Amino acid sequence: SKHCVNLDNRTANVTVKPFELDMGFQFELHVTVSGKKINVSEIPELLIPREWMRDKLELNFYKTEQAAGGGEIENVTYRKESGTAVITFLKPG
Repeated sequence: SKHCVNLDNRTANVTVKPFELDMGFQFELHVTVSGKKINVSEIPELLIPREWMRDKLELNFYKTEQAAGGGEIENVTYRKESGTAVITFLKPG
């Protein structure tokens, strides 16, 4: 449970502690696509921090590069109040 981690020529002693993850969840997004930006709407309000949802959106659209679209993300603007987000890619596609 104890580990020594080397980061940037510094050593940190860390201890692993168990934690519980909440149940997974699934939701549907509605997407409008342009050359470099994707407008996402109807994002459900979930009991997770705003930053987590932003990160989930970024990972989802970054991963889709291998499938059909997506790619390297420049910016994610997530508006929890309206349930919308704008995903901006580095390259149009």
